[in-house]
Amino acid sequence: AVDLVLSMMTLSLNQTGVTEFVLEGFSEHPGLRLFLAGCFLSIYMMALMGNIVIIALVTSSTGLQSPMYFFLCNLATMDIVCTSSVIPKALVGLVSEENTISFKGCMTQLFFLACSASSELLLLTVMAYDRYVAICFPLHYSTRMYPQMCGALAMGVWSIGSLNACVHTGLMARLSFCGPKVITHFFCEIPPLLLLSCSPTYVNSIMTLVADAFFVAINFMLTLLSYSCIIASILRMRSPEGKKKAFSTCSSHLIVVSVYYSSVFCAYISPASSYSAERSKATSVLYSVLSPTLNPLIYTLRNKDVKLALGRILASLSH
Repeated sequence: AVDLVLSMMTLSLNQTGVTEFVLEGFSEHPGLRLFLAGCFLSIYMMALMGNIVIIALVTSSTGLQSPMYFFLCNLATMDIVCTSSVIPKALVGLVSEENTISFKGCMTQLFFLACSASSELLLLTVMAYDRYVAICFPLHYSTRMYPQMCGALAMGVWSIGSLNACVHTGLMARLSFCGPKVITHFFCEIPPLLLLSCSPTYVNSIMTLVADAFFVAINFMLTLLSYSCIIASILRMRSPEGKKKAFSTCSSHLIVVSVYYSSVFCAYISPASSYSAERSKATSVLYSVLSPTLNPLIYTLRNKDVKLALGRILASLSH
């Protein structure tokens, strides 16, 4: 699939002669460029370090060898891919006079961003199902969420996300670009790229709507259904201590879901005709920059097992 995308990118280059795009970035606010560069760099380092710490904790701590933390490790990996595909190029645009990106570089950035974003939506649904089984069917948890099943679910999430990215990148690569080359964004995203195309974008628009319906709407409904069952099960518990313990096991994931879906809905659930560059930049910062930075903080600060594992590692390092 990747070879097919690369061949389509080469074919598009031969047809249109477009070799690079210009990323507008935040050029409309020249006085804030250094401030924004400092903010982006700080946030990127926090996101990178936080997610690497999560991966290190899960892979090295025996107390975190459960399905929930296995999926959390996959989430951290997706967040690293997402931020690394966006922020470094945005930083280049903030510190240089002109921010250009090659056609192949643009398609590559689009692929990794689409892959990580769609995979994360699927993974959040899988994580919601994991919490549903753990709370609603605790006696059957080990038989339903056994290691092979968790591995198959993770592989399915990455595979479907990669397939979705291949489809969108391939469809974008087949378009002709013969007009303005300025992308009104700080990274290569589908809506602003479609506005630059001088060939029909009907198929791209249809596939974008299909992807929105599957990855956003359907996964959101499945996640909502899982948490409706979880909340109903918690309310039926007689022990206040049992209710508190059950809610604490899914509160971190619920916060992450709320933050991520809020930003995704703002960024993508709107018709292409109402596309606004300023709004798109602001909402894109939420899901591609802030959400990957907040996820490790949320899981570290609100999860007792993660805090204990982190404390043990820090204690061993100090000795």
